[in-house]
Amino acid sequence: MTVRDVILNELAQGLRPMSQGIEWFDALVPEEQAETLLFLCHHCVQARAVTEDGPESIRRAGLRPTHTPAVLITRGPIDQQLGKIAGLVPADERRKAFRLLVAVLAIADERRRERFCSGACGHWWHRLDVADG
Repeated sequence: MTVRDVILNELAQGLRPMSQGIEWFDALVPEEQAETLLFLCHHCVQARAVTEDGPESIRRAGLRPTHTPAVLITRGPIDQQLGKIAGLVPADERRKAFRLLVAVLAIADERRRERFCSGACGHWWHRLDVADG
């Protein structure tokens, strides 16, 4: 587990405000931002994100439907679209992509927790609120 792992999971679980997440993300050099977006993409897939998560993710991320990441997530199979979103280059698009991918992870992981981890699972990231409290 890395600091990045903890921060991203705290953001997805609402244990850390998005404003802190954006500040942290903006402080990363472009290569670290790209790695972080790819990491988020991978975790969204691992959490079993589905195409139907797109509209709610857009809403939670506070994006307009016309923003590039929002358009991409509604255009085809989510696993392919997540990679395109993670590959966005301009800084303002990366920031939007970050917000959207955190929202996708939040939705997919909430569903995963309800369906598969409602008891005592072994995922360290599902015990963050207990570890901090």
